[in-house]
Amino acid sequence: MGKNKALFLDRDGVINVDRHYVCRIEDCEFIDGIFDLCRKAREKGYKLIVVTNQAGIAKGYYTEQDYLKLMEYIEAEFVRQGCPLDDVFYCPYHEDGVEPYRMASEDRKPAPGMILKAAKKHGLDLPRCILIGDKKSDIEAGWRAGVGTLIRVSEDADIRRLADTDLDGGHRQRSR
Repeated sequence: MGKNKALFLDRDGVINVDRHYVCRIEDCEFIDGIFDLCRKAREKGYKLIVVTNQAGIAKGYYTEQDYLKLMEYIEAEFVRQGCPLDDVFYCPYHEDGVEPYRMASEDRKPAPGMILKAAKKHGLDLPRCILIGDKKSDIEAGWRAGVGTLIRVSEDADIRRLADTDLDGGHRQRSR
């Protein structure tokens, strides 16, 4: 078991406004308060790790290169805001996708693959970690991986409130 702790973040709906398959920089609007939350998490010793399903790649709505270009922009903004991301894990696979992305994957949430890979790579103590997601599949993946605190935010959630109230852990699941 590792000694580090992480704040796992879903992308669409947690980092940026979910506008149904966001793949272009001009469509990326950051959730109000996400950088405040991440700066606070860093101050408390959390690694910042993104775990995101990207079915839009599998379904042919955008390319993997489109995704990578947008993530490069997002990562640069996190650096600019003083809370650089430690890692990004993404799953481009979906059973209803197009080749070569049509397949089941242990990385696709609600499966815990991305979280477990992050835990191994970064020496994480999963019971001390926090996961924030906006979908049931995010929370289920965290639960299956053994993440200690699971927070599901809704579309109208104010992420800034989480910076002071939830980063010390202690809750198995919470909805906002």
